[in-house]
Amino acid sequence: MGDIKLLDCTLRDGGYLNDWNFGHDNLVSIFERVVDANVEFIEIGFLDDRRKFDINRSIMPDTDCVERIYGGLDRKNTQVVGMIDYGTCALSNIKPCKDSFLDCIRVIFKKHLRKEALEYCSKLKGLGYKVFAQLVAVTSYDDEEMMDLIRLANDVKPYAVSMVDTYGLMHQNNLQHYFDLLNAHLSPEICLGYHAHNNFQMGYANCITMMSQKVERPLLVDGTIYGMGKSAGNAPIELIAMYLNDNFGKHYQISQFLEAVDSNVMNFHAATPWGYSLFYYLAASNDCHPNYVSYLVNKRTLSVKSVNEILGKLEGEKKLLYDKSYVERLYMNYQAIDVDDTKAVNMLTDTFHDRDILLLGPGTSVRHEKGKIDHYIKTHDPLVISINFVDDAFKIDYLFLTNSKRYVQLATTLSQKQNDFKIIATSNLTKTNGAFEYTLKYSSLIDDEAEIIDNPLFMLLKALSRWQIPHVGLAGFDGYRNGLKENYINPNMEYHFDEEQTAAINQHAREVLHGMENTLDIEFVTTSLYE
Repeated sequence: MGDIKLLDCTLRDGGYLNDWNFGHDNLVSIFERVVDANVEFIEIGFLDDRRKFDINRSIMPDTDCVERIYGGLDRKNTQVVGMIDYGTCALSNIKPCKDSFLDCIRVIFKKHLRKEALEYCSKLKGLGYKVFAQLVAVTSYDDEEMMDLIRLANDVKPYAVSMVDTYGLMHQNNLQHYFDLLNAHLSPEICLGYHAHNNFQMGYANCITMMSQKVERPLLVDGTIYGMGKSAGNAPIELIAMYLNDNFGKHYQISQFLEAVDSNVMNFHAATPWGYSLFYYLAASNDCHPNYVSYLVNKRTLSVKSVNEILGKLEGEKKLLYDKSYVERLYMNYQAIDVDDTKAVNMLTDTFHDRDILLLGPGTSVRHEKGKIDHYIKTHDPLVISINFVDDAFKIDYLFLTNSKRYVQLATTLSQKQNDFKIIATSNLTKTNGAFEYTLKYSSLIDDEAEIIDNPLFMLLKALSRWQIPHVGLAGFDGYRNGLKENYINPNMEYHFDEEQTAAINQHAREVLHGMENTLDIEFVTTSLYE
């Protein structure tokens, strides 16, 4: 049976969490601990000529910089590896292996670049390096594409070909399928590797499956200290090493990993946690790029169920090749559920005609300036409409709902107060039981030009402007203030915008409200940055 070797990639894959800024002391300490643990390979970071040299970062523009960071350290029996994302480091920045601190270079590439990337690997091999071909998103390969990759690899004969489960999609059955295909057709001298991610909590289990293969060729398994790595993290190297010690007679020094966890890694975990999460589960379960999940979750208008349903509409190559305009179209199509709202509009027009309206928003001013609101209600006797929230301090006539996430957050309140007010909902929402009293067509109320296209205040004002309303009071629409812990009376409603976004949103709100002056008489009852 072929030997099983271990590769630590903490300083490379872990760098996605801290922009590779480990600090020089941590770089040296982790290097020395991995070497003293008797690991066969240590990956010390990226070679990327787009980045400037920084002695504190494990991302370097050329091989000379590797020497500047790690030179003089005792590598003992461990081979030192650098990684290149194909296309980010010119050959002119890579000295021959005999003049470099590196022994090996790993090249990662997407499947559509496999021909060019393997040619690049051949040139690196010509410089004297052990070269690893890393198959990014291996689960995106069909069998025909994998056989073409194998043909290219057999021509180049890299030291290793590794299956990279970039998005943590693998279970044992598809790992076994790719393994069997590669093992049957790769040249026998080529090492076969596996790099796991933990979106499905399968990283360690899949590594065990990999290590259990009874084959003659050498095998290579990747891991990181404490599973440190992007997205849901990697297979923890201390677990893999322990398994190899217990089952394959290896002699890895587990205590060195544990000391590195305590001394070097936990501070990064505290700042930017990694590991299994709902976010990465959604990406993995839909076989898609995590950026799609980020985009939809950051909308802050969707329930998890809705996010999952939109991800389920991703198709083909687009799943793993993130396309913002593509997911935006899917979002808009999902939200623009078509309804005939003529009846609802006519009923609401009749009810609201010649009545003053008070709109309540969830800003903190509804608490701090409650006296102003009470005075307005006493003076104007308005119909009171609360938008996406309910507060016991106010008796409301209607609740305007536009946001499925807010709808979920209000589930208990709506169950208890279902007879206290009527609900006006937009058509992107589906009632948990039965139908809403009034449903308005979502797509007719949104603003495609806005930073937040479905701002609920502007959606309702757009509707009211068509219904001949004489006067509208606004309370609790405070605008967004940076640096405040609370913009909302309910902290679960908080949005997080940077300073530029905040300014843009407030300015857009002022412009929208100014533009409505000819159709609506709007009065700010509480203090607002929108005035």
